[in-house]
Amino acid sequence: MRERKIASNMENGTRTSKWNFKENEKLVSVSGLTVRSVLNKLMSGVDPADTRPVIPLGHGDPSAFPCFRTTPVAEDAISDAVRSAKFNGYSSTVGILPARRAVAEYLSQDLPYKLSPDDVYLTIGCNQAIEVLLNALACPNANILLPTPGFPYYEAWAGFSHLEMRHFNLLPEKEWEVDLNMVESLADENTVAIVIINPGNPCGNVYTDQHLKKVAEMARKLRILVIADEVYAHLTFGSKPFVPMGIFGSISPVITLGSISKRWIVPGWRLGWLVTNDPNGILKEHGVIDSITGYLNISSDPATFIQGAIPQILQKTKDDFFSKIVNILREDADIVYDRIKDIPCITCPSKPEGSMFVMVKLLLDLLEDIEDDLDFCDKLAKEESLIILPGVAVGLKNWLRITFACEPSSLEDGFQRLNAFYQRHAKKQ
Repeated sequence: MRERKIASNMENGTRTSKWNFKENEKLVSVSGLTVRSVLNKLMSGVDPADTRPVIPLGHGDPSAFPCFRTTPVAEDAISDAVRSAKFNGYSSTVGILPARRAVAEYLSQDLPYKLSPDDVYLTIGCNQAIEVLLNALACPNANILLPTPGFPYYEAWAGFSHLEMRHFNLLPEKEWEVDLNMVESLADENTVAIVIINPGNPCGNVYTDQHLKKVAEMARKLRILVIADEVYAHLTFGSKPFVPMGIFGSISPVITLGSISKRWIVPGWRLGWLVTNDPNGILKEHGVIDSITGYLNISSDPATFIQGAIPQILQKTKDDFFSKIVNILREDADIVYDRIKDIPCITCPSKPEGSMFVMVKLLLDLLEDIEDDLDFCDKLAKEESLIILPGVAVGLKNWLRITFACEPSSLEDGFQRLNAFYQRHAKKQ
């Protein structure tokens, strides 16, 4: 009888059958926090009948635009690594020694001490570095301090690894500085780390050495480590130079996350690093190094041939390539900052000085039939084929994150569409 019932269920299809597997609700939930998931949703709403090209001012990947092509030095390095046949095998879990040595030497140029290859752990882009570190720190009852606004990948991995999240504010009226009083009030004996993103994503800010030193001193007071997300390192074009957080590693332990994705305009190459700036050996003493190595032992490695190319990429890229990229970003930032002033429903608290983004406040009281920032961006995509990231995706509701790393002509076209959208939805006087 039981066999007949099973056969009947199979004949009727799976809807009447009960299976033992189901979705991972935690994974489905946290994946919705990523920038990629929000942008994919907006892209799906673009009107297919609109013959105009979609203008992507929502992501941080300028490689699609010809003016942002990487240096031939990097392309040749990849080709040389592949053709050498020396990098066809497995990598060690922390990365091959020549690549780790090259990263250590590259980062040491800006530090008061020399990093060792043993301080460097290579990852599949900076995103995997976040994954590795947050899982390594996720002890029972631990919490982590995250910036608002910030990069939502931290929230996604903190949620997935059961790290409690506590959010501190960045202050728009102070060029997005960290609210240190709030940081101190949020921390307790279970706080393990604070995340600092410099140059800023999503705000386009650049921190001074004085402010970074205050962050390090606060971290020492709270007995926590600093996670320094520096994926946009050296992409600065204002009055403030880039200052690596690792300079203050003797005050409080600093773990720097970075990659070649942005400075070399190759996010698809997926080569990043996690680097310990800890001359006092505190991280090793407290087992953090063992936790990082342990996680890397059970995770994937960056492609070995890309690791093989890293020494040539880091050592032979000329300054004129970097200057060209920074100059384009400076010109693009000027265009965006000026065009924002022409659209009454958005306002910018400070001119971007680094990275590829700017945060603007959405003035909903000047608009009709727009509920919030997500509704604004959804309708903008449908009506104008213009993609802008809603601020809620980076933790700041009713703000917008605008990317300016694209062709100047695309920026001009994008802001013309944005202005047309405003005129159509402006509240009638």
